[in-house]
Amino acid sequence: MASSDERHVVFRRYLDAVGLHGLAGAEAAGLHATEWYAISLLDLEGSLTSGELSTRTGLTTGATTRLIDRLERAGYVRRTAHPADRRKVIVEPVPDALAGIEAIVGPARHHIAEVIARYTPEQQEVLFDYFARAAPAYRAASEEIRRTKG
Repeated sequence: MASSDERHVVFRRYLDAVGLHGLAGAEAAGLHATEWYAISLLDLEGSLTSGELSTRTGLTTGATTRLIDRLERAGYVRRTAHPADRRKVIVEPVPDALAGIEAIVGPARHHIAEVIARYTPEQQEVLFDYFARAAPAYRAASEEIRRTKG
């Protein structure tokens, strides 16, 4: 069994590889990392208000407006009126534009699918349980870092 230090190194290398893949994907799409993340959020959620996008990305409202402007100019998102509150703007992904993103992340998804396929169904359940529990933990940690950064 690996020591605690060895496990820490393995886990750090994993996290670094995931982070570097995100940066490489953003670069390949001609986007900044925050733009890449915003597109991913919108792809997963379907649409968000500009305020929700601001909260989820950790950007100020002004920076979020500029982010939406850039993504709209690039054809990745569109603004629509909120059905119940005219003061709010809904930001939704443009499905055809997301096909280009899929082409960029497709190879990684294929490689990771091959890795996951090597595990038994029971082991896969543990992996996906970890993913489901770790994602909110990392989001909470990210919010904590933002709150304490200055």
